[in-house]
Amino acid sequence: MSNRLFQGIVHQMHDAIGRTIGVIDESSVVVACSDLDKIGEVRGNITSDFFKPASTFIINGYTYKSLESKNSSEYAVFVKGDDEAAQRYVSILSISFGNIKEFYDEKYDRSNFIKNVILDNILPGDIYIKARELHFNVEATRVCMLVKIHSKSDVSAYEVLQNLFPDKNKDFIINLNESDIAVIKEVKEGIEREDLEQLAQSIVDTLTSEFYIHCSVGIGSTVSNIKGLASSFKESQIAIEVGKVFDTEKVIISYDNLGVARLVYQLPTTLCEMFLKEVFKRGSIDSLDQETLFTIQRFFENNLNVSETSRKLFVHRNTLVYRLEKIKKLTGLDLREFEDAIVFKVALMVKKYLSSNPVKY
Repeated sequence: MSNRLFQGIVHQMHDAIGRTIGVIDESSVVVACSDLDKIGEVRGNITSDFFKPASTFIINGYTYKSLESKNSSEYAVFVKGDDEAAQRYVSILSISFGNIKEFYDEKYDRSNFIKNVILDNILPGDIYIKARELHFNVEATRVCMLVKIHSKSDVSAYEVLQNLFPDKNKDFIINLNESDIAVIKEVKEGIEREDLEQLAQSIVDTLTSEFYIHCSVGIGSTVSNIKGLASSFKESQIAIEVGKVFDTEKVIISYDNLGVARLVYQLPTTLCEMFLKEVFKRGSIDSLDQETLFTIQRFFENNLNVSETSRKLFVHRNTLVYRLEKIKKLTGLDLREFEDAIVFKVALMVKKYLSSNPVKY
C-alpha cells in the first residue's frame, strides 16, 4: 500500500475531524499522520493483537483500530483522544481506509494484473503502462502451465501450489475456477522442454501422492515478453484438451510436443468430416471391428514392421498380412505403403477428434 496515498487522505480528513489522525503499519511505525513530525515515529506497547480484525485499543491517549478490509493485518488507524467521539472517528476511518486499501490492491495487485494479461482482459497498449506502475519486469522469460484438477479434495490445490512457488515477485499462481489453476513461472532463458516437464511432474507428484488430488498439467511455450503470456496460456489450454482426446493416459502434456494432434485439433469439424468421406470412399471407418483397429494401432507402434508386429501380437506373419489385405480391400489403403499409412493414421486421429466433441479456445 502506498504511504503517500494514505498521507493524502489523512490530510483531507484532518480538517473534518479536527484531531490528530494517522496510520501505523504492522511494525508499529507511523506511516501517515496529520502531524507531520510524527511520521516515522515508532509507537511502543503495540502488539500483533492490535491488527486483528475490528480490534480497538486505547494507549497513551490515542484510540487505535485495525482496517476494515479483507487483509486487515497490515495497518491500523489512530485518532488522538480516548473518548466516545474518538472511537466513532476511528471506526469511520477504519472503514474508509479499509475500502481505499482494497480498491488500491485490486487496481495495483500484480496477480490480478497477470490474470488480466493471460485472459486477454487488458488492451495491449495498456500492458506496458500497467507494468511500469507495478515495476514489473516485462522482458523476463516465462512459461504458463495450466493445472487441471479432476477430483475434489479437502485440501486446497491453490494453497499447495502457492507453497510450491513461494517467490511472489517472480512466480504467480492464478485461481481461475474450481478446476483450473494457472501457474506463471519465470524461467531461465533457453530452458529445455524436458526441464519444464520435470517441473510439471513435480506438481503432479506433490498433489497426487501427498494430497490425493488427481490432476493433469498442460504446458505452453516459453515466452520472452509479457505480451506472449496470453498465447502461452491458450497453448496450455489446448494441450490439456488435445491430451484428453489423443493422449488420455498422459498427465503431463506439452503444447510443443503435440505434433500432428495439434494440427488436427485446429481444423474445423466440417473439414474433418469431408476428409473422412474422401479417405474412406469404399467403406466407412466404422466398418472396421475392434480387433482390426487394435492390429492397426500395433502396426503403427512398430513402425510398419510386419515381422515385429506379428511377434508382439503373438500371431503368425501370414495372419497379419491377411489382416492388412483385408483392410486394403475395405478402405483402399495399403498400410504397408508409407503414404497410405500416414493418411490412415491422420484419419484415425480425425475420427477420434470428432468423437470427442472438442472444446475450442
